[in-house]
Amino acid sequence: MIGLFGTLDLASNSLSVQEEAMEVTGQNLANVNTTGYTRQQLEVQAATPLQTPIGQEGTGVEATGISQATDALLNSQIQAENSVTGSLTAQQTALQNTETSLNEQISNTSTGTASPSGITADLANLFGSFQSLSTDPSNLTDRQSLVANAQQLATEFNQVSSSLGSVNTQLNQSIQNDVTSSNQDLTQIASLNQQIIEAQGDGGSANDLEDEREQAIENLSNYVNVTATAQSNGGVNIGIGGVTMVSGGTATDSLETYDAGGGQLQIQAQNAGTHLTLSSGSIEGDITVRDGALATLQTSVNTLASQLITQVNGIYSSGYDLNGNTGADFFTGTDASNIGVNSALANDPGAVQASGTAGATGDNSVALKLAQLANTNIPGLSNQTFSQSWAQTVGDLGYTVSEVNQQVTNSASANQMLSNQRQSVSGVSIDQEMTNLMQYEKSYEASAQIVTSLNQMLQTIVDMDDT
Repeated sequence: MIGLFGTLDLASNSLSVQEEAMEVTGQNLANVNTTGYTRQQLEVQAATPLQTPIGQEGTGVEATGISQATDALLNSQIQAENSVTGSLTAQQTALQNTETSLNEQISNTSTGTASPSGITADLANLFGSFQSLSTDPSNLTDRQSLVANAQQLATEFNQVSSSLGSVNTQLNQSIQNDVTSSNQDLTQIASLNQQIIEAQGDGGSANDLEDEREQAIENLSNYVNVTATAQSNGGVNIGIGGVTMVSGGTATDSLETYDAGGGQLQIQAQNAGTHLTLSSGSIEGDITVRDGALATLQTSVNTLASQLITQVNGIYSSGYDLNGNTGADFFTGTDASNIGVNSALANDPGAVQASGTAGATGDNSVALKLAQLANTNIPGLSNQTFSQSWAQTVGDLGYTVSEVNQQVTNSASANQMLSNQRQSVSGVSIDQEMTNLMQYEKSYEASAQIVTSLNQMLQTIVDMDDT
């Protein structure tokens, strides 16, 4: 038998365990609104029993540790979905900035139509001016209007080209910023690993540190796709693109950018010197748009401007102005970045070469051919007209934006579903914790009553000894 004093120890231990359980419950309640906090619970087991002539006799309860209500699979799923969301959100932002640069009302279908603004409207105005001039080739007002509309179109091309270049620069800067933030997360994870390994090595737990580390890993997963591998010592190794970045308490490598040509930044592991092919995360999202939709759009804009310069000048240079001069070009430059209008025309609209015959001011043949370019299928534009080609370009961008918007919505829903699942497993329920608190309180009171009863019994024994 454990006797009165053994029973007193049993009750005393029970008091300590119930008190510790209430402390853990209090910690949970205190952090009910703390982002990333994982519900904790006191792990208890029956104390080692005492062998007696009548069999094993229990010696009470003992606490064995404080555990977290975690689901490693859910955590890894959330990390993966974070990376997907990070990529899609980055693509969405980049595409929206690209869309704004066009100064067009872009439709959301691949057939695409654009509002009468930007290059769409300016192309229509240019060819409309050629048409008006063809009806009265010597009209100076029509000539002035033609030059003004051509200058507006050239300026619009220049502005679109510059704006798209700015988007490209912004994406490179965003990539650099995300690399810096990723390296900070890697350093933090390594430091937390070291603290957790030391704490668990001493036989303790590091639940709050583990919560902090999980938050750092999930934050990192917004930037890049992460492979997190738990170790037996409590550490978590981090890999990115097949390269180990954190091993235990050491950040073994880091990310860095390098110029892949033309100022377009790519990512590599700094120490390993290995190019990293990222599959998700905001860095991958920025690179995807920069080297995909944005690059395609820049090429399309430059091709459109180049073909316009070539086709218009090819017809125009053979014409004659009101003074019989010929051989000049209407447009200058080579693409959207530097297209312009022959400066001589701004001061002298009579220099517009609209006639097909020297001295024949009423001849409209060149102006008419230029007007007919509006409906001509251009081989260099996939046998589309200028307007059709541009409508296809902006329509394709609109379709891409629409697709990414839908994917962002879907990914956000998946993230929310996973978060809700984790909350049901790891989150703090006030109702449940209050129920636990009352249970521990009742258990504490019961254990205290045992102590009181034992004290009375011991006092009885002492009184018997005195008599």
